[in-house]
This record gives sequence, C-alpha cells and structure tokens, in this order.
Amino acid sequence: MSTGTTLPAGPADPSAGRPLTMDEVAAVIARDIPAGSFVNLGIGRPTTIADHLPEELGVVLHTENGMLGMGPKAEGELVDPDLTNAGKVPVTELPGAAYFHHADSFAMMRGGHLDVCVMGAYQVSTGGDLANWHTGRPDDIPAVGGAMDLAIGAKEVYVMMTLFTKSGAPKLVPRCTYPLTGVGCVSRVYTELATFDLRPDGVHVRETHGTTVAELRSRLGVELR
Repeated sequence: MSTGTTLPAGPADPSAGRPLTMDEVAAVIARDIPAGSFVNLGIGRPTTIADHLPEELGVVLHTENGMLGMGPKAEGELVDPDLTNAGKVPVTELPGAAYFHHADSFAMMRGGHLDVCVMGAYQVSTGGDLANWHTGRPDDIPAVGGAMDLAIGAKEVYVMMTLFTKSGAPKLVPRCTYPLTGVGCVSRVYTELATFDLRPDGVHVRETHGTTVAELRSRLGVELR
C-alpha cells in the first residue's frame, strides 16, 4: 500500500467528548488515507470522504462505473448529469481524470490495483468477515454490485458504518449472521463511537469518541485490545 503523510485530526478530533457525526467519520477516514493512494469509495456514506480529501495529497479516486481522478461532490453550476459516481451522485473531475469501460474498471478492482476501498456494512466480524449486500430477509432486494470484487481485490478494506443498529444490536460481531460479501478481508472499521483495527491477534481500538473502551466491551460483547 502507498505510504505518505496523513492529515492531522481536524473537525473530527476525538477529544470532542461526543460521538462523531457521519460527516466527521468521513473526515477521520480521509485523514488516515495515505498520500498517493488509489482508492475506491463505496456507494452511500463512503462517497462523502471525497469532500474531505485535500487535492495536494494526490489521492486518486476510482469509481466502479469507469473513472479515475474523481473530485468532490458537484453542486450548483458544476453539476453535469453525465458525470456521476457509481451511486449516481453528481461529482467533479480533477486535472488528469480518465474515463474507461466498465469492464476495465472491474479489471482494476480485481487485479489488485487499488490500495484502499471504503465500504458500508450491515455486519463485520472480529475476524474481518464482511456482510454488506443482503440482510437475509426475504423481502429485501440483494444488491451486491462490485462489493465482492472490491473486498478481495483492494489491498486494504475499510468499513464506514454506525456501530449499532437502530434497535441497538452491535454491528461489530464475533460472527456474521448475514450473507457474506468477503471472508477475512476487512482491516479497519470506522464508526461514530470508535475506530477499530482488525488484526490476527484480535480487535484493537485505535481511538474512541464520546465513550470508553470499557463501555464498548460491555455493549459489544467482544474482546477488545
């Protein structure tokens, strides 16, 4: 994976003493992406990370629908209906941006050419298994898209999600109960309450926001280091 400088903590400073907003979580992820990386941002919340990446870091964003060099979300007069990310959100292009066939885009994903991908998830296991395409409920519409390709093709897989469901159930779990997208592929999980590294020796807490490791242990029911 590419190496380089990362941004210092900005508006998402963990000393704020409260859970982060998801926009602040996006800023934390942008801070942690190494300079010069080739990165894919999954549909939904991960696409907001593009709005927090300084152009001078040289991070190159890849979109599944066939673009390298994507910039932040387009607004106002910058909106071009023919220029969107994979989630159909209007985006801008940076100098040197390139366009290519959908098949070529998937070849980049499957061929190990991406340093980092960031995706959402329904569940992540402590062993790094990812479930993000189907809840298993009969009335849900499965939508795997290119998630499986990204999960096995990117050198690092980050997940951006809330730590608990609306009903309070943990989404970081000992074992996924939803259909899997990838096995042992997730290396880091970013949430509004904490950031976790998933390593061979267990789950390590990188930083917390408005909570403590002891409280997280009691609510998650998983071993934390």
